[in-house]
Amino acid sequence: MVNGLLFQGFEWYLPADGNYYKDLKKKLVDLKRIGVTAIWLPPVCKATSPEDTGYGIYDLYDLGEFDQKGSVRTKYGTKEELIDLVEAIHAEGMQVYADVVLNHKAAADFEEEFEAVKVDQNDRRKDIEEPRTIKAWTGFDFPGRKGMYSDFTWHHHHFSGVDLDTLTGEKGIFRILGENKGWNWGVSHDNGNYDYLMFADIDHAHPEVKEELLNWVYWFIEELNIDGIRFDAVKHIDDEFLEMFAEKIHEKKGKDFYLLGEYWDYNIENKEKFMENTRFQMDLFDVGLHFNLFSLSKNPEDFDLRQVFDGTVTKVNPPMSVTFVDNHDSEPGQALESYVEPWFKEMAYGLILLRRDGYPTIFYGDYYGIGGPYMIEPMKDKIDKLSLLRTSYAYGDEENYFSDKDHIGWVRHGEEEHPEKMAVVMSLFEKKTIRMLMGEELKGVIFGDYTGNCGDKVEIDEEGYGDFPAEKASISVWLRDGLELI
Repeated sequence: MVNGLLFQGFEWYLPADGNYYKDLKKKLVDLKRIGVTAIWLPPVCKATSPEDTGYGIYDLYDLGEFDQKGSVRTKYGTKEELIDLVEAIHAEGMQVYADVVLNHKAAADFEEEFEAVKVDQNDRRKDIEEPRTIKAWTGFDFPGRKGMYSDFTWHHHHFSGVDLDTLTGEKGIFRILGENKGWNWGVSHDNGNYDYLMFADIDHAHPEVKEELLNWVYWFIEELNIDGIRFDAVKHIDDEFLEMFAEKIHEKKGKDFYLLGEYWDYNIENKEKFMENTRFQMDLFDVGLHFNLFSLSKNPEDFDLRQVFDGTVTKVNPPMSVTFVDNHDSEPGQALESYVEPWFKEMAYGLILLRRDGYPTIFYGDYYGIGGPYMIEPMKDKIDKLSLLRTSYAYGDEENYFSDKDHIGWVRHGEEEHPEKMAVVMSLFEKKTIRMLMGEELKGVIFGDYTGNCGDKVEIDEEGYGDFPAEKASISVWLRDGLELI
């Protein structure tokens, strides 16, 4: 998709009033106007409570239809409202990606006793005591659903680990024992083996689990008529399972059905290995780029702006990179908090929206603001302008002028259907200028900054060059004077 633009349609602190689906529906016209081509919805399945964001997943088959865990609706609304939203998104010509949580299950319906062994939290390969009988919440029979859609009951042997023995009240990480059981090894090797993350950890090597999750995902895709899936926490899920799962989905729905994974790791080698092991069937969020943007915003004096794409998916595998500035995990108050400083946000969005490589994502919290205890103001106007610049003029070949530690620029040369050329400049510490080639055919043409950040005008000289400035801590996007944003 040329100049595709993904909108993450939620942030962590949205009101838990059940009105989310209806509220987002009202925003679709504006999102379509700025060039959004797909919307990523939060987890839509029933979780531990009506206040749960959806990542404390309980019942994959309950989309806000059954009276379970305190309500019929999820935090976001009812199944009927969800289907209505999906239809409305499609009516605006945009796609829908659903957030899917397959790593664990939470808020079980009954406890079970079984054999397990406690492991070292810092190296889960090491047992730190003898095996013993423990009791934990691992039984799921979904009494509110009464077997609708699936009569599968989950038991302890469908999981690989838990974090609480209710016999003793002891917390820790307990590996569940049994025939052909153990941690999956196609996972991150942080902490020795990072299969276990939270709650009751699903054993993706179990044949009954594989069959049930495949049956569910086929049903889920058809039931909602979605266009793609965002997989949560893939570094904790066996890559052999994910490779199979992705292949089966594509066999059923075709190669155009979009798959996207969240592999939260700065290390690019780990992500390259994951992409290879899953046979390049799943794009990845460029977490490395996010951390570069975060580090730059926190300590600009220690960062070389020319190296902002070093160690990123965007650099090593551009077609599989989904770029973002922040998301629900990185926002203030979250376990993975790494929120890009406000002074740098506009420049950061310029780096993902106006360049050739990557599939950029706009975060709801940046666009509409962050609620809860933080109340961070939105930057909708600035993102609107950059998004419209992307939709209207960010096309064609890209020529970089990464010549200064605190000052970079690039030129987009346009293409047949979008022939206008665009120059982008950003500077960290003071107003600076970069001389960039626009082409002799533009001799004498006047360019202006369409962000409004710099009031200068630039005239292209006889050799086709222009001296393009950017103000201190600012980005400027230069286009031929008199153009309009679509």
